[in-house]
Amino acid sequence: MKKITVLVSGGGTNLGALISACQNKKIQNGKISLVISSNPNAYAVERAKAADIKTAVVDRKQYSDVQKFNDRLLQELKKENPDIIVLAGFMCILDKRIIEHFENKIINVHPSLIPSFSGKGFYGLRVHEAALKRGVKFTGATVHFVNEIPDGGPIILQKCVPVYNNDTPEILQKRVMEQAEWLILPEAVSLICSEKINIKNNIVNIEV
Repeated sequence: MKKITVLVSGGGTNLGALISACQNKKIQNGKISLVISSNPNAYAVERAKAADIKTAVVDRKQYSDVQKFNDRLLQELKKENPDIIVLAGFMCILDKRIIEHFENKIINVHPSLIPSFSGKGFYGLRVHEAALKRGVKFTGATVHFVNEIPDGGPIILQKCVPVYNNDTPEILQKRVMEQAEWLILPEAVSLICSEKINIKNNIVNIEV
């Protein structure tokens, strides 16, 4: 059984989807063993406790610089030694040392079809605002491995979602979460835990 650590900062809707997927046996050969929050007041922590999952808080505001924060986060991760780390609404940039130590073990879900509306500065509602401003007819979500380039790691899964004329950023965000993020994130985790993924030339291949 693979150990999954989930990093969170906010409400934890994607964490909720992962917890449900584990409970419903949709994630094969994997179990969430730890949830780490960068925010002591994040509702995601309550979600984890309600599911009887171990939690830890590494409060970003308690550290004078980002390196000290990442030192503490790396310490917690090494102690747990997870097989996979999932960034689920984690609003902090990971240090190079963490990415290198857990190479090809960290994944993130991004609320667009990468490479569109992705990279530095594109997060949360900003992504959906940009999509609406550009007038795209479809958007979606992407699950990808994390490397040193923001949203630049190998793509694991993508799912498309329609955009409608009367959409607001908030309405579009909700649709992308419900129709894309909450589906492909657990699926990607299950594929990794089942060892059905390999990476060659920065491209993910999935065993059928």
